[in-house]
Order: sequence, then C-alpha cells, then structure tokens
Amino acid sequence: MFQQAQGLPVGIFAQGLGAIAAVGILTSGAIISASAVPATPLPTPQLPTLGTVGDYLPQAERRVVLRLGERRVYVYRRDQVIASYPVAIGRSGWETPTGKFEVMQRVKEPTWQHPFTEAIVPPGKDNPLGARWIGFWTDGTNSIGFHGTPHPELIGQAVSHGCVRMKNEDIVALFEQVKVGMTVVVEL
Repeated sequence: MFQQAQGLPVGIFAQGLGAIAAVGILTSGAIISASAVPATPLPTPQLPTLGTVGDYLPQAERRVVLRLGERRVYVYRRDQVIASYPVAIGRSGWETPTGKFEVMQRVKEPTWQHPFTEAIVPPGKDNPLGARWIGFWTDGTNSIGFHGTPHPELIGQAVSHGCVRMKNEDIVALFEQVKVGMTVVVEL
C-alpha cells in the first residue's frame, strides 16, 4: 500500500506518516495520496534584512527594578534606565516582597476590595488603587503590585500593606511601559 520514499524502508516511511495521521494532521486517505507524490525540495526562503532582534522584541529587553532602600522604581531597556519614579513601599510587618517576579496583571481604573471588611470601592478619586494597577505577586488570596494613590503626600514612605504606591501620573506612565510577562526585580 505504501511506496518507498527517498530511500527509506517502507516500514519507516509508513510509520512516520501513520504518526502524522495519529495526531490529526493527515487522514488515512491523505497518507495514501501523500505517499504517491514524489518529494519536491522546497525553495530556500529569502529573508529580508530587518535589523536586530532588540528592534522588534523590546519587551524582552525591558525590566522593572524596584529598589526598596531608595524607594524608587526604574524601567530599564537593556542596561539603560529609560524611566524612574518615586514610590511608597510596605511598612514594617507588611514588607514588600523581594525577589524576581513577572507582571501578571494590568488594570485601568481598578475597583478595590477592602481586604478586611470586603467593602468595594469603585474606580475614582477616592479609590486607594488610584488610576492603574500592575500586579506582580500573589499568594492566591492576596496580591501585591504597583498602583496609584489618592494620597501622593505619602510617596517616599513605608506605609502600605506590601504594595508599591505611586503618584497617579507616574503609575499611568509606568502602565504604558510594561506588559504582562515582563520581569520585575525587587531589591533591598
């Protein structure tokens, strides 16, 4: 039923086509048809010169670095700082976690739920999350991330429950520079 192809023994050729059919790429009818068609080499593709990978995959080259001691967050592209913002961090007993994380979530005009009373605060000027939320840590119940604040006078202090508070105009700018999956490094 199967013919020898390109010098392969019939059993190996049939086994290979059978494996392709098993994953649903070809039906058994297509295997019979394919075995009767002589192999034609594909032309070598001509790829245009497009520049460097970094020109087309800039997010892979970007990362966010939060330096708790400085109370400042930096956005890097390769080894160059492209933006920097002052922040408020977690207070004693509620420290912002250190380590290497990834941006897991981005939310414009977030709704906030109080962690103890479960009261819901809709988006707006009184929302504790401010204008944007960028989540990078969770234990499955609680989450930590960068967010705005209705109290910009607290920026530079250790006052949060682990989150990183930013001026609303700064979180809006940071939000536009990060994507889900981007690396976040939190250092002492």
